Amino acid sequence: MEATTINCAEACVNGCVLGDKCPNKEYVASASKFINDVSLDRMHEIAEAALRKKMSQPPQWVIPDFTESK
Repeated sequence: MEATTINCAEACVNGCVLGDKCPNKEYVASASKFINDVSLDRMHEIAEAALRKKMSQPPQWVIPDFTESK
């Protein structure tokens, strides 16, 4: 069996491109259950809490590595 490696976040935007060979099939059931069981208002509250947590953290600076000198 050939192992196919793709970036699902990019390749599967409009739906899974691998079908039954999808390595993330195990998460479909839990995602569907979450969508069916949790109200849209509750999902919105979860998203707002995550945003508040992220915004309250100090900024993380990324310093580029300039190894090439010109």
